[in-house]
Amino acid sequence: MFSVPQSSKSEFLDKARQAREERRGQKDKEKAATHIQALVRRFLCRCRLQKQIRKEVDDYFQASETGTSKRNALSIFKIARKLLFVYRQEDKMRFEKLCRAILASMEVENEPKVWYVSLALSKDLTIPWLKQIKDVLWTCCQRLKNLKPDILQDNKLVTLYLTMLVTFTDTSTWRIVRGKGEALRPALTRICENIMGHLNQKGFYSMLQILLTNGLARSKPSLSKGTLTAIFTLSLRPVMAAHFSDNLLRSFLIHIMSVPAVVYHLNVLTPECMASIQTHDLLRKFILFLSREEQCLDICVCLEGSHTLCLLGNLIHLGFLNEKVLEEEANHFVKDLTDMLSYCQRYVSQKKSNLTHWHPVLGWFSQTVDYGLNESMPLVTRQLQYLWGVSVIRTLFSDVLSKKLESQEPTPPPPQPSTSQNNLPVKNLFKRAFQKSASVRNILKPVGGKRVDSAEVQKVCSICVLYQTALSTLTQIRLQILTGLTHLDDLLPKLWAFICELGPQGGLKLFMECLNNDTEESKQLLAMLMLFCDCSRHLITILDDIEVYEEQTSFKIEELHTISSFLNTFVYKMIWDGILENAKGEKLELFHSVHGWLMVLYERDCRRRFTPDDHWLRNLLFQESCFVITFKSSPLHLCNIYVLHSGTLSPACCSKSWRKDGYDQLRRLPANSIKGVIRVKFVNDLGVDEAGIDQDGVFKEFLEEIIKKVFNPALNLFKTTSGNERLYPSPTSYIHENHLQLFEFVGKMLGKAIYEGIVVDVPFASFFLSQVLGHHHSTFYSSIDELPSLDSEFYKNLTSIKRYDGDVGDLGLTLSYDEDVMGQLVCHELIPGGKTMPVTNENKISYIHLMAHFRMHTQIKEQTAAFIRGFRSIINPEWLHMFSTPEVQRLVSGDNAEIDLDDLKKHTVYYGGFHSSHRVIIWLWDILSSDFTAEERAMFLKFVTSCSRPPLLGFAYLKPPFSIRCVEVSDDQDTGDTLGSVLRGFFTIRKKEPGGRLPTSSTCFNLLKLPNYSKKSILRDKLRYAISMNTGFELS
Repeated sequence: MFSVPQSSKSEFLDKARQAREERRGQKDKEKAATHIQALVRRFLCRCRLQKQIRKEVDDYFQASETGTSKRNALSIFKIARKLLFVYRQEDKMRFEKLCRAILASMEVENEPKVWYVSLALSKDLTIPWLKQIKDVLWTCCQRLKNLKPDILQDNKLVTLYLTMLVTFTDTSTWRIVRGKGEALRPALTRICENIMGHLNQKGFYSMLQILLTNGLARSKPSLSKGTLTAIFTLSLRPVMAAHFSDNLLRSFLIHIMSVPAVVYHLNVLTPECMASIQTHDLLRKFILFLSREEQCLDICVCLEGSHTLCLLGNLIHLGFLNEKVLEEEANHFVKDLTDMLSYCQRYVSQKKSNLTHWHPVLGWFSQTVDYGLNESMPLVTRQLQYLWGVSVIRTLFSDVLSKKLESQEPTPPPPQPSTSQNNLPVKNLFKRAFQKSASVRNILKPVGGKRVDSAEVQKVCSICVLYQTALSTLTQIRLQILTGLTHLDDLLPKLWAFICELGPQGGLKLFMECLNNDTEESKQLLAMLMLFCDCSRHLITILDDIEVYEEQTSFKIEELHTISSFLNTFVYKMIWDGILENAKGEKLELFHSVHGWLMVLYERDCRRRFTPDDHWLRNLLFQESCFVITFKSSPLHLCNIYVLHSGTLSPACCSKSWRKDGYDQLRRLPANSIKGVIRVKFVNDLGVDEAGIDQDGVFKEFLEEIIKKVFNPALNLFKTTSGNERLYPSPTSYIHENHLQLFEFVGKMLGKAIYEGIVVDVPFASFFLSQVLGHHHSTFYSSIDELPSLDSEFYKNLTSIKRYDGDVGDLGLTLSYDEDVMGQLVCHELIPGGKTMPVTNENKISYIHLMAHFRMHTQIKEQTAAFIRGFRSIINPEWLHMFSTPEVQRLVSGDNAEIDLDDLKKHTVYYGGFHSSHRVIIWLWDILSSDFTAEERAMFLKFVTSCSRPPLLGFAYLKPPFSIRCVEVSDDQDTGDTLGSVLRGFFTIRKKEPGGRLPTSSTCFNLLKLPNYSKKSILRDKLRYAISMNTGFELS
């Protein structure tokens, strides 16, 4: 009856729990409040203390400045300890005053108690002082990181903090060690070393690198001479203190020598620092340190591409300034540079991608690029240029340059490459062509004798590898490297002589063997050959004809014979043995170098011969697949392989006014229709169709008539060059309405002539054909080389400017060209604003090339483009890639060789009773061979075929074939061969004496209509008169 309800018990427990939680919460609040109050009191106390300390520091410096208080070392130590205790960013002005006070104390004369460093000798204060000076100096380093030397106020602070570091890292300025204190120097020196060790651990070199980069990584340095001297002195002290240990040398190379152009600035601003470098033989130590492969790799890995390049430039500059060390350590120096360039080469890319960055020297680079260094890259490039400067090249290539060149003598051809059993008939054809060409060539003088494993050869090979690596790595200054390597006239000829001496039997066989070897030795030898080819190709490209043929700069003509023979054979070997088919990487680059040099020589020879007949093995390249044949073995066949005649039949009616009808009808035809069969019907002046059926002959006459008209200089579509009167587009062709359409049409008609194998007597200027073939897009094309084919006198005048010894400015030339255009003087600017820019000794080479380019390209750019557009619509450009400029001219106009009468006689067809034993025919061949001159024979050929040159491959390919028909009546009565006329002709029966009748011809059918003369003398006189009067045939 006295029990408590269950609900009342639960309520009681809940209330008790809530009361406990409230009491606990209240205690936590009281505790938190107490803690917050403590923190606040501590913060306020700290602030009061910091404020008090800062006030004491300020009072101390104020009293010192007003002179009311005299400073001593102990007071400075105490005030420094207080300032370092409260030091924050806001205290930088106080820290500045502290540094000035410390430095001022060190300058006082004869008062040891004032010298701040004197506390280091105090038994009780040595360790606290040492800790304090370390903190002070590291604070100086941290402040230096954030200063900009190009700002005047920051520059003053840089000087202050550097002075602090210079003063307390060496005892040389301490007055305490003078006189009787000299005995203290070793102990104090150890203290300085201890300080430097501490700074190094904290990142001393990183701070110096940042400071140097901020001050020097720009076109104009912002560091003064004193500042730069102090920084370099500080950077050198830890290395010297550690006796040039590997660890400190590594830090020095990574952080100091990788600063852009630091050696350049040291050499310009502080020669005494450069003297210090030479005194301590730093270059030799750097070279030997980097010669260990693991150390060099470690340095390169720590530095990204730009900084590795900067280190490379500084080392090269030091080598240039220390020629003796460079000569003595050449092997190690070359190896170091090659290793560093090879490391950079791993990340050099040929094209842009999401993973690449643009570098002004390396091109597209797949490592991170520090764009902040771009402003200093011109100076770095200038340092790199010392590597291919005359001084360094003479030092490195001393073994090669010390040799005397020997004359070369003819030698038997080299052994032929081995062949497989596949495609023997084709390969035998190629082999015979090769043997025929090789039999008349001088390959190499087999002096031999130099062992490939000798120290001399190994040294030269490693140097060539260095420069070849530089060419493939420093992609944006490749031309500068090639130009530098070709500056010495005797380097390349002597390097070629060196190559000839390699191996027991001379250079050729050795390099042939290297193609099939993959050893490191073979790679080095092939790198030497690549370097020689790249440099020689560049040299010949920039030399003009006078320098190559008359002055024979660098190479003698005989040497070019030998080199081209070597290259011919080498390329043939690569193709023959199938090396090119699977070539990639270095082998492919080798082929491009050798073949490129070969083709430059060949193109130069095509413009102006320097080799004998049958010298060349032609290389016909179709997308890296090569066929090696001599040109004489049917190049037109090769063209005809690809020229497939379509069956399209396109009729065209035209009057004798070709431009009105023929042009209007043909220009509307699509290219495929023009490639097909075209039938032509002439309409006379009365509008009546002329008699005759076109079986290709009438179209041939029509085509010849068109080409004769349009290429007539009087029409002013084309002009003739001065001297040899060869054709090129007229710059003033715009006087014709729609002149560009005319040029496109002419291009199509010429293409049609080549397509049909019709030879036309149209001599083109060499430079114009080069543009038609697309040679002007080649990297090695030079406008100045082609200029003689336009105007030889103008070429001589331009090149005389190049050789002018005085001041070109005295000639009064500007970068413009004045031309008389139809009675008006027109000024053409070669570059924008060129008429106000004088030609000087500095820009005269540019002026020469700009002028040549303007005359041969800019002036006729639109006309040439229209002509090429029409020509290529008929002739695929790939069909002509196998031919040189002179060979294309031969395709157009036939062979310029002497007419082979035996060949003509062999392929002649007779009609109307004539036969090979007929007396008139016997007289005709005798007259042509014995009585006519070569010029008259050419006139005869033009009389019957419309072209004075024989077909390129002989008269067997003349279409229609040359034929002779016996005629008895005049042309207007001629109804062809009848039974009576054939019998009378065959039996030499005449209806009447045709003595008053002249021979006539039908050029469209290559037909000679010859009366049955009774006397040989009459035949001779009539024929001579006919060909001299150019009497032809009119289809009636």
